[in-house]
Amino acid sequence: MSLHSVLTTLLSLYLIHASIVELANSSMDPYKALNIILNPNGTLTRLNPIPQSPPSPDPTLPTPALSKDLTINQSKHTWARIYLPHNALHNSPNSKLPLIVFYHGGGFILYSAASTYFHDFCVSLANNTRSVVVSVEYRLAPEHRLPAAFEDSVEALHWIKTSNDPWLTRHVDYSRCYLMGESAGGNIAYNAGLRAAAEVHQIKPLQIRGLVLIQPFFGGTKRTPSELRLAEDKTLPLPITDLMWNLSLPVGVDRDYEYSNPTVKGGAKALDQIRLLGWRCAVFGVEGDPLVDRERELVKLLEHKSVHVVGQFYEGGRHGIFIGDPSMSQKVFDLVKSFH
Repeated sequence: MSLHSVLTTLLSLYLIHASIVELANSSMDPYKALNIILNPNGTLTRLNPIPQSPPSPDPTLPTPALSKDLTINQSKHTWARIYLPHNALHNSPNSKLPLIVFYHGGGFILYSAASTYFHDFCVSLANNTRSVVVSVEYRLAPEHRLPAAFEDSVEALHWIKTSNDPWLTRHVDYSRCYLMGESAGGNIAYNAGLRAAAEVHQIKPLQIRGLVLIQPFFGGTKRTPSELRLAEDKTLPLPITDLMWNLSLPVGVDRDYEYSNPTVKGGAKALDQIRLLGWRCAVFGVEGDPLVDRERELVKLLEHKSVHVVGQFYEGGRHGIFIGDPSMSQKVFDLVKSFH
């Protein structure tokens, strides 16, 4: 081993040790940082009002995409916000559009399909990719721990195939469906995809063609180098990710459970079905995100399973940048259009 390699290894070990020490000494209260209170009955009080946007179904308004809310399951309080490109409103019945089913982020515990942050992204997504977008409002943890969000997400697919809403029946090409999610939503899209691949005949005429995972939220009991390097990251520090997992995973399991770590036991058996179905998958990440090593591990797993996957990784950045930065959002839009 060269002197340069030895010095690089020693520096890496020093940085990891320093990060561990910093994390152990961290005085961060993740509850305070997220402005949430865990109640004795296991529910959360969410003190920080997250800005929300109403749907915009009026075709006379100058919005790039129309939107409206429809109930999926009244007893579970799940619903969907549908986005239709404004200029597709008067398409002929033969001009069908691809369908993107979108799952919002928020660590499984925060945000909504109505949150302005995700609403604005879905408007741009529908408009830029000329797709109908269905953004799913799934149940949040800890009131409804995983796999509740996965179950809601698959139920949304069954709801789409049976809905008689004209925005779907008139404008959607059911043979071109993609599942997309950001952060925790990326995890949901992946796990919903695994479940949907196992029941392809039950969701017909819906045909899923691929997954688009934007900085998907995965974890494990052993820290990755990027988690340790960015342990005190201002956007997504380790105490916050740890809390999100503690509040969302089934009681009694650790972060090496299949819901959080897709690499356990060599990966899900359903990946073989995804390969056989010919799905195309994309994983987006940036080096400034503590989750980036997890995302690279996922790409390697998919490659090992011979699944068609593209890893799109960029220097710098932060967690959430593909939603919050229009220039980075465009990279997602461009890839989606290439999938079409």
